[in-house]
Amino acid sequence: MKHLFRKGNDPTKPTLLLLHGTGGTEQDLLPLAEIIDPNANVLSVRGNVLENGMPRFFKRLAEGVFDEEDLIFRTKELNEFLDEAAEKYNFDRKQVIAVGYSNGANIAASLLFHYQQALKGAILHHPMVPRRGIELPDLNGTPVFIGAGTNDPICPSKESQELQALLEQAGANVHLHWENRGHQLTSTEVDAAREWYLTI
Repeated sequence: MKHLFRKGNDPTKPTLLLLHGTGGTEQDLLPLAEIIDPNANVLSVRGNVLENGMPRFFKRLAEGVFDEEDLIFRTKELNEFLDEAAEKYNFDRKQVIAVGYSNGANIAASLLFHYQQALKGAILHHPMVPRRGIELPDLNGTPVFIGAGTNDPICPSKESQELQALLEQAGANVHLHWENRGHQLTSTEVDAAREWYLTI
């Protein structure tokens, strides 16, 4: 997978896995990593799927309708890539915290839904429920931040609440942060994610 890796200057810190939104690249969320933890390793990945020339992490059938088969395949692909990257760049595979926005947050949530210990934790900006009707792995104590907009046209409030409930049922420790905004990523939401990160 196309990506960039930047080694942090504190080996005790986790590796931040950056996952962009539709049409983004591995450069997009680098400023977020600087805000959240400037001393951590950064692994920023570009989605392997193109939709009208725009990079994404998995296919969709329509707005808000995921191609479930492709989602499962791409989630496995990303999980295996993390194993390979940990070996190549010599970081602790068990200390990966995802930071995803929109489509990137969805694939991060899908990692949590499909693989136990794929992530140590996750910051999910405007995610949706990746799949319904499946049993989640044991996420006991896994810290998850969900940033949501009360007026988000792509990701309605009930979607965020359902995702919170499903993760909590699997044992995750979820913090749901609301912004009185739409689907955009605001500086106050990023600041809230940073404050949360400092507590985990």
